[in-house]
Amino acid sequence: MTELKLQTSQAYFRDKFIPFDQANLSIASSPMLYGLSVYTVLAANWDADTKQLHLFRLRDHWQRLVNSARIMDFADFALAMPYDRFEQIIHELITRNDVRQDALIRATIFVDELVAGTKIRGLTNNFCAFVYPMGEILPRDGIHCGVSSWTRTADNMIPTRAKINGSYVNSSLMKNEALTNGYDDAIALDGNGHVTEGTVSNLFLVRGGSLITPDHSADILEGITRDSVLRLAAELGLPCATRSIDRSELYIADEAFMVGSSARIVPILSIDRRPISDSIGPITQQLRDEYARVQLGQNDAFADWLTTISY
Repeated sequence: MTELKLQTSQAYFRDKFIPFDQANLSIASSPMLYGLSVYTVLAANWDADTKQLHLFRLRDHWQRLVNSARIMDFADFALAMPYDRFEQIIHELITRNDVRQDALIRATIFVDELVAGTKIRGLTNNFCAFVYPMGEILPRDGIHCGVSSWTRTADNMIPTRAKINGSYVNSSLMKNEALTNGYDDAIALDGNGHVTEGTVSNLFLVRGGSLITPDHSADILEGITRDSVLRLAAELGLPCATRSIDRSELYIADEAFMVGSSARIVPILSIDRRPISDSIGPITQQLRDEYARVQLGQNDAFADWLTTISY
C-alpha cells in the first residue's frame, strides 16, 4: 500500500485546492495569536476488497462544525458552506490525493484576519481541510492512564461542546503531564471532581455488564464516536447509563476504554497504576469489532452513516 505523504498532498484553503505546503497562515493571524478557529476530524476507512473508501458520519461532522461556529459566534458557516458544498469539497480532496488507505480528514473554520485583537463578531472567516494517514494516536492494544492534576475547562470558560483549537492547550498540558509520568494518556476531572474524558477521546467504563459514560453536563465533547458507541450498544442489547462518574469508580471498573475518530476504540489497561485488565475486555472487544464492521459498510442498520467513494 502506498503511504500517503503530507508533503505532496493537496489541501483545500481559502476556496481553492493548493499544495499542502502552501496552505499557511500568517504569524499575525487570529488563529495564531488567539486560537480563534474550530475544527472536526473524521475517519476515512479503506476497504481493499471492494476498492471503496468509506467516510464515517460526514454530515454529522459538518453539523459539528456548524454548531462550533455558532457557539463561537463566527459568521454563519452553514450559509457559506451548506452540506452539499462541504461534501463536494471533501470528496474532491480525497480524489485529488488518491487516498487508498485508512486516513483522517481535518476540516477547520478560522478567523482570517491579521492583528484583529480578541474580537470575533464581524470578522472574516475562512475554511480549510486536509487529509493525512490514520496512524496510531494511542496504542491499539491498550493504554495506561493517569488522572490529571489539571482540571478540564468548564463550559462557561471555554466550551468543550465546541472543538475550539485554542482550548486544546488544556488537553496538551494533561497529555504532557501523562507522558512525563509514564502514562499513555490522561483522564480529566471537572471542577466538581467528576470524571470527564481523555485528552482527545471520550471515556467509557463497564461495570456488571453495563456501559457507563459521563453525561454532557461533565464538560465533555459531544463526541460523534461516543454517540456511535452508545447507538451500537443499544443495537447489541447492552445496557448503558450516562451519568456522573467519581474518580474512585475508575479503579473498580471491570473494563474501561477510550473512543474517538482518531483513537477509534482503545482499551484502558490501568488507571493511576491500578490494573483494570490484562488485555481488551469482552464487551470492549464486541463493540470494537462491530464498530469496525459499521465503518466498512458491513452492517446495514447503520448504512446511512457512510459516504462511500469508489475507485
